[in-house]
Amino acid sequence: MATTLETATTYYQSPLGLLRIGGTDTYINEISFVDHLDDAKYHHPSLKGPVTPLVIQCIEQMIQYFQGQRRIFDFPVAQDGSSFQQRVWNELTAIPFGKTISYLELSRRLGDTKAIRAAAAANGKNNIAIVVPCHRVIGSKRDLVGYAGGLWRKKWLLDHETKVMYGVQTLF
Repeated sequence: MATTLETATTYYQSPLGLLRIGGTDTYINEISFVDHLDDAKYHHPSLKGPVTPLVIQCIEQMIQYFQGQRRIFDFPVAQDGSSFQQRVWNELTAIPFGKTISYLELSRRLGDTKAIRAAAAANGKNNIAIVVPCHRVIGSKRDLVGYAGGLWRKKWLLDHETKVMYGVQTLF
């Protein structure tokens, strides 16, 4: 699926740090936070394919999201994963902007509350941050738990979405 076409990769400096964005002509397959980037790799042209129109569209929509002008992304995404992981990721995209659910609720929506650990593990394997909003899944006690990009980013994203939902203006 997501590995059959050549992927173009580029970087976007977001308010939360550097994002690696990868995609083909037909879908985005990676949006991930980069904390430790080897400068040689970052500037090496062979590691960045030609930037496709879809990757440019993704970056434009990410800018709009961070500026509080976009709540829904409308470009195609695809990532490799098991059928269960695909179900989890699809369920994540159903969580409305500015809202959260617990891992228990996520497993309930998948039809099996005993699958809470498996749902959490699949959530953690998501390679398309923000757009497939794994940051909107929190602990049953409303606590911030588990986020590959770091809990401080999860908190920032949730705070950002809450501010946008309720019309609070912020400067970046």
